[in-house]
Order: sequence, then structure tokens, then C-alpha cells
Amino acid sequence: MERIIIDMDEVIADPMGAMITWYEKEYHSKVNYDNIKEGSWLKGFPDEHHQLVLEKLYSPGFFRDLPVMDDAVDVLKEMNQRYEIFIVSAAVEFPNSLKDKHDWLLEYFPYFTWRQLVLCGDKRMIVGDHMIDDHLKNLVHFKGNKLLYSALHNREVQGYQRINNWKEAAAIFLK
Repeated sequence: MERIIIDMDEVIADPMGAMITWYEKEYHSKVNYDNIKEGSWLKGFPDEHHQLVLEKLYSPGFFRDLPVMDDAVDVLKEMNQRYEIFIVSAAVEFPNSLKDKHDWLLEYFPYFTWRQLVLCGDKRMIVGDHMIDDHLKNLVHFKGNKLLYSALHNREVQGYQRINNWKEAAAIFLK
């Protein structure tokens, strides 16, 4: 059975959308989408608010209430019946996120067992046939098929097969 490694943030969960919604409501200011480039969406926020955004990102509970990416629940449910799926998140980067991410995954994706959830630090040790991730730093060392999940921060990246949404993932993996 083929193994598919799937990232959480910006792939099945929408932390950037949640952060932008919080920021615009709290500070009545808009995010500059043109400044969001490879590596970090923090650059879209005014420099004087970077610390506020980081504090929110590192706060307990932020990762618990994230929106789910459209169609992810249904597509992954079907993929889970055909493939060996692992949800792999570099959650250790945000220590308060560990329980939040675990609980979020079990709420929205109850068909995954705890054995399929990998909350780690560095993804270089992860092995599989396919990896769907929004960050090049995770794909570059992966030995299998690399699929870049489209996000604002990677919109200028070229040279990778892209998945723009979960309907496109279904067309690839559920044909």
C-alpha cells in the first residue's frame, strides 16, 4: 500500500486564514498580501505588529480552533481507505500547539487513528511514497513524489507539481 505524508498547517488546516481574520478584526488593519513571500506569511503584517502575531501564534488554543480546508475531510476519508496516510506536522516548533493539533485532528478527522498522527520537529526523517506540503523546506529532502500544496507564501515557487485544493488531490489519488 502506498504511503502518503500530509502536512497539517496550510494543507488541511487554515492557520493563515484564522490569523488574518483575528488580526483584521482586532486591529482594524489589512494584511498586505503582496508582501507574503516564500518562507513566512508574517511579512504580510505591518512590522510593528510582527510580535503581536507571533504571540498569537504561540498562544495556547490558537491551533485548536482552526478552519478546515474545503473538501479535506471527505477527500481524506476516501484516501484513507486506499492508502496508508500519515498526517505529519512540525508541531514542536510551536510547543503549545501539540495538544491543540492532536485534539483538532481527532475532532475533524476521526477516521485517523492516533498511530497516523505524527507531531514532530523536523520532517527529514519522514519516509513515504508521496508528500503533500506547503513548505519547500519539508519537500526538498523527501525521497518520494513531492506535491506542493498551494499557499500565498509559495505562489512564486516553480518546479513542483502543485495541488491547489482537495478536489485536485482527489483527481490525483482517487481516480
